[in-house]
Amino acid sequence: MDGVAAAWRGWRGWPRRDLVLVLLVTVLLLLGSYGEAHPHQLADQVQFGHRPVPQPGAAYVLVAIAGLALAWRRRWPVAVLAISAAAAIGYTLLGNVNGSVLVAPVIALYALATQLSARRAVLAGLVTMVVLMAATAARNPFGHVTGGAVDIIPFMVAAVVFAGIAVANRRAYVASIRERAEQDARRRIDEERLRIARELHDVVAHTMATINVQAGTAAHVLASRPEVAAEALAAIKTASKEGLRELRAILNVLRQADEADPTQPAPGTAQLGALVDRARQAGLQTTLAVTGEPVPLPAAVDLAAYRIVQESLTNAIRHAGPASAAVSLGYLGGEVRIEVTDTGRGAAGDNGGAGGKGHGLAGMRERAAAVGGTVETGPGPGGGFRVAARLPVHGRLRDPAEVRR
Repeated sequence: MDGVAAAWRGWRGWPRRDLVLVLLVTVLLLLGSYGEAHPHQLADQVQFGHRPVPQPGAAYVLVAIAGLALAWRRRWPVAVLAISAAAAIGYTLLGNVNGSVLVAPVIALYALATQLSARRAVLAGLVTMVVLMAATAARNPFGHVTGGAVDIIPFMVAAVVFAGIAVANRRAYVASIRERAEQDARRRIDEERLRIARELHDVVAHTMATINVQAGTAAHVLASRPEVAAEALAAIKTASKEGLRELRAILNVLRQADEADPTQPAPGTAQLGALVDRARQAGLQTTLAVTGEPVPLPAAVDLAAYRIVQESLTNAIRHAGPASAAVSLGYLGGEVRIEVTDTGRGAAGDNGGAGGKGHGLAGMRERAAAVGGTVETGPGPGGGFRVAARLPVHGRLRDPAEVRR
């Protein structure tokens, strides 16, 4: 009973259309075999060994086996081909006209060819063709070299083998396209993760550096100069509020949530004034100079420019010591030039990784490269540290060699 139940569940799991197709093919094979065994034309009523064409009788079971086995052609194509071919050969060796029953192993051969390489499909086709032709020639009522043996089987086998190879190639092509699309999707996801990681680094580093400096100032002057401590605490409040706002915006992107409240625009060069003010509040005397005619920047370039300045000022607050900084933003032709210099300890103080050890400078270079720009870092000409970036307004920089000038 358990075996019957399992078989029933297996049949119920088959695609209904496939089962109907297999049953229809099997019925057609049985009808074709019956018609071949009962010819109406005198020319087909041949004699074979001084006796009429044998009636199928129980041989119909072999035809049914050859047809019903096709239900498993996708799961076990080799076994199905062997069973269908064996049933067709058995039916043929009984002396029956085998025109219809040959369709079953041919269909099984097609299913096998769609799952094999071209070389193996051709080999399977040759073996199937030789076996079927040999059996047909041995007991063909119409003669050893006429009828299905020579005229039909080679063409049927060749047609299904080449059709199966074509289908297999098409499936492989579609699979390669799908795999390439999945790889591109994974690459875009990885790039987005890196972008978000850079965003988080910039926001957290800048905010925490400002808070750290202001907290130290407040602790130092709390007893002697409470008004300065109050200003430091106000700067901490402003920096933390701004940092929380940017973190919330990044987390909203991660959650992909549609909120009713309007979201803040992404930071850009329009917010550089506020960024410089926060740097001043953190104790870094900073100036901002804009040259050239400002032009609208693409969102990615605008954000990259803001983050480069933010990271440069964060490094100066962290590592420059008592110093001042100057931010220069210039619009020149089709590019934006950014320069941030400070009067601090420079490379000797490992200004945010001037020696190549920090993550901030690497992040700036990645941001610039993502929009087709470049970043140069190193000691300033008069001491301190210098960050110089060139970002194209549209497209990539025309001549990379100009970066060295």
